[in-house]
Amino acid sequence: MVRSNMQTNIIAGIDIGSTAIRVAIGQYVFIDGQEPEVQIIGTAEVSSGGMHRGTITSIEEVVSSVSHVLEEAERLVGVPIEHAWIGICGAQILSQESRGVVAVAKSDGEISYEDVARVVEAAQTVAAPLNYEVLHILPKTFTVDGQIGVKDPVGMTGVRLEVDAQMIYGVSAHIKNISKAVYRTGIDIDDLVLSVVATADIVLTSRQKDLGVVMVDVGGSTTTIAVYEEGNMIHSSVIPIGSNHITNDLALGLQTSIDIAERLKVTYGQCTLKGVTSDEIIDLAEFGAESQPVSKAFMVEIISARVSELMEKINDELLNIERKALLPAGVIFAGGGAKLRGLTDIAKQVLHVNAAHGYPHGVQSATDKINDLAYTGAIGLVKWGALMDMRGGNKSIIRFPGGKQMAVQVKKLFKFLVP
Repeated sequence: MVRSNMQTNIIAGIDIGSTAIRVAIGQYVFIDGQEPEVQIIGTAEVSSGGMHRGTITSIEEVVSSVSHVLEEAERLVGVPIEHAWIGICGAQILSQESRGVVAVAKSDGEISYEDVARVVEAAQTVAAPLNYEVLHILPKTFTVDGQIGVKDPVGMTGVRLEVDAQMIYGVSAHIKNISKAVYRTGIDIDDLVLSVVATADIVLTSRQKDLGVVMVDVGGSTTTIAVYEEGNMIHSSVIPIGSNHITNDLALGLQTSIDIAERLKVTYGQCTLKGVTSDEIIDLAEFGAESQPVSKAFMVEIISARVSELMEKINDELLNIERKALLPAGVIFAGGGAKLRGLTDIAKQVLHVNAAHGYPHGVQSATDKINDLAYTGAIGLVKWGALMDMRGGNKSIIRFPGGKQMAVQVKKLFKFLVP
């Protein structure tokens, strides 16, 4: 295929988790007259030091880990990484609804991009909770003179314009510590992004978001969920249970070390007894430990108990927003902790909706890591960065439901307003 006036940019996404730090490098190809393409050209992963339950406990160790993973990525792609989109997660995330109201400026009542920018700015003026700052403003719907559910009000006629927005806040100290750690590696930060939001953008389809779906990102120490309905995120929450808790349970229940328990979980871990016989035995000697026969059925019971607890917590979150068993598109899992065999089976039993794993779509890749659930966050950050570049700015604090054109115009107006 002949491509004219082709321009390529390197986009990096760094997903900083409690268990691992992963980097995805993408090449964004702009083609005149065609939709740009995102190509993943390299990935890298290292164990994360200095992180505990999503919180930095040692900046020096985080700097060392991020530097290490960047060196690995640069060795793979052959070019230096000078800037990156940073994904953050953990229990320091807060989600609240906000509302902004303005009067339409023009005398004839026609709503302009300037009016949209002002009403979103009005939604942002609500005082943030103490010690928190805004990560994202997610406008859901607009209201024009009482007409609710408007996705794109530009060009409509009215006197009063309102917006319902979802505000995502992060703890100020955590944001500053993450930023400081990344800056000390010598690269610039394009922006900080809530990992589950970037993951949902690359994993979920527009139809799933419209029908109603819950995105579940299972990490090492925490699990982050985001609920979508009518195309908008209506709720997000962080559950303090992750795959590390399963490892700890196995270490306690089988009276073995954490390292052996982790390798056992990765190799044989599953959530249901499907295909497991009562006399099936695993010898821990194959993992370098002393000979110790372990009943596979007992191991599955330990894993199943913790996974069932996680699903009950997700159910509680859905019950709080009156969406329990009411999301037609079901639940979609991503993240390294979602690779446990049988996870979706337990999810169907407990949540009473369809369950599936979520894989990136709309990107090309030269590596098979695109089908690794652990990399969905990093790949999602690359796609997020590509979309932000296409929309004419590198600040991702605001996401618009009214389509690319409105986003581009309002981004220009917010150039000097967004911190």
